[in-house]
Amino acid sequence: MNRPSNLDVLLQPRPPSPLQEVRDTRFDRHGVRLLLKRDDLVHPELPGNKWRKLAPNLRAAVAAGHGELVTFGGAYSNHLRATAAAGRLLGLRTVGVVRGEELAGRPLNDSLARCAADGMRLHFVPRCEYRRKAEPGIQAGLLAGAGAQGAYVIPEGGSNALALTGCAELGRELRGSTDIAAVACGTGGTLAGLAAGLGPDGRALGVPVLAGGFLEAEIRSLQRRAFGGPAGDWALAEGFHHGGYARVPDALEGFAAEFEDRHGLPVERIYVAKLLWALVELSAAGRFPRGTALTAVITGRP
Repeated sequence: MNRPSNLDVLLQPRPPSPLQEVRDTRFDRHGVRLLLKRDDLVHPELPGNKWRKLAPNLRAAVAAGHGELVTFGGAYSNHLRATAAAGRLLGLRTVGVVRGEELAGRPLNDSLARCAADGMRLHFVPRCEYRRKAEPGIQAGLLAGAGAQGAYVIPEGGSNALALTGCAELGRELRGSTDIAAVACGTGGTLAGLAAGLGPDGRALGVPVLAGGFLEAEIRSLQRRAFGGPAGDWALAEGFHHGGYARVPDALEGFAAEFEDRHGLPVERIYVAKLLWALVELSAAGRFPRGTALTAVITGRP
């Protein structure tokens, strides 16, 4: 038996997350079994893929003696909130580089207010500069401007090679229990690791929540860095972003509310609602053979 690390003792994660079957006529009529991988329950403050991606990076930061974390995100970033919470729990300073210079000086929204309450120092930057944050020279300037030189850097969304090792564990937890594991995608890291962890008999399906069609190349690049090349059987189901990131039109809001009432499950709107909508539509279109065990990975909470 593996002994828990000091980080696990401090953060108290609860893996493996439960796998719950739900009966829903929208799947039943097409012969599809719907299961929910309740990764939203894996940690009270770092739910789902936030825990999966952050934990390996937090271990690396602590092992290297870093006292400060710096990361990047938009004004409603769940990743920023999770990093701020992790910093508070571990006694690490945190800095969030936030997209949108025009936000500086305005009242903080609920997400950023939570980050600040957890001790995160927020540094707002112009969007044009933020878009180039991965360039070494630009990133060095951003870190200097935020007073975060020497901090452990976690990329936007938490997706890097270390993060994929954590997401691969999610796939290993599902081996033998599902035919297809589906997950909503922002930066693609969760899908890239999930596919690798599922092994040769499982398939992973990603539902992008952003418009643009850029994820395929990014996922392949992440897998090369993490695993040395392609890993696992995966595909993307485009066209379910509902207008782009953080867009929740009335139809999607109604769908999510009805799913909550039907199954007693809180549905996070930015990622999870779009995933579940896509799976209903794809089932109706005959994309899944009868008898398929289809698992929706619930990556977060409202």
